[in-house]
Amino acid sequence: MNIVTRRNLKNSIITISMVCATVAVLVPLGLIFFHIMKMGASSINLDFFIHIPKPTGETGGGMANGMVGSALLIALASTIGIPVGVFGALYLVEFGGSRISNTVRFAADVLSGVPSIITGMVAYTLLVVPMKGFSALAGAVALSLIMVPIVLRTTEEQLKMVPGSLREASLALGVPLWRTSLKVTLRSATKGVMTGILLAIARIAGETAPLLFTALGNQFWSKKLTEPIAAMPLQIFNFAIAPYEDWHKLAWAGALVLVTIMFGLSLTARYLGRSRQQS
Repeated sequence: MNIVTRRNLKNSIITISMVCATVAVLVPLGLIFFHIMKMGASSINLDFFIHIPKPTGETGGGMANGMVGSALLIALASTIGIPVGVFGALYLVEFGGSRISNTVRFAADVLSGVPSIITGMVAYTLLVVPMKGFSALAGAVALSLIMVPIVLRTTEEQLKMVPGSLREASLALGVPLWRTSLKVTLRSATKGVMTGILLAIARIAGETAPLLFTALGNQFWSKKLTEPIAAMPLQIFNFAIAPYEDWHKLAWAGALVLVTIMFGLSLTARYLGRSRQQS
């Protein structure tokens, strides 16, 4: 067997292995999405989006309070997590060689690997117990703890891709370092930063375990941030384990809506990341 034949054989083996690996990833994903679509599409209607769940024994209802609650929790978590992650990434880029920055980077890596249920337990200890009650605020803090390391690490990588000549030119013109970081470095990496933020939002949108310890859930509309609040992942979990067929249908419908939202966020993040690479 000559060298050319041997190389072609190796190339064919690697190509087939890559195709098999791709199929192994796509087939389970497609089967899951198809099954959720099959089970939940029939329950998607206008009532699902504008009504709250009906009492036990009554048919119909929806998850309007859960969708609003999830949106509120994500907004609160983003208000906490995005600034911390972005400014933390700016610090790591500008002072990357210090001992403190190495500690922050290590802490972010460890935090990103902590199971979400542990994050919920921490938020329960720090907020729920002192406040003597479950609340939307505690749920948002728990989600923000998951969000911070994702935003921080992705933003840091994007900021590192900004050419150093831009920063040097700004500093040479007498612009202060803090203004250079915000107006030049961060602005140049806006698309990449948005990609990381969207990925973080997609991650926390489907989290259930932290909310079981913090937000708890609510069958009705929540009026205060210091009260338990409904969320789609919590409602899906509670309805899925309930012995009522109508609630099972709502759970499948909620799963379909939630997966579709996460899929859309992931596609948007991919689009922003690709457009940044092309530019």
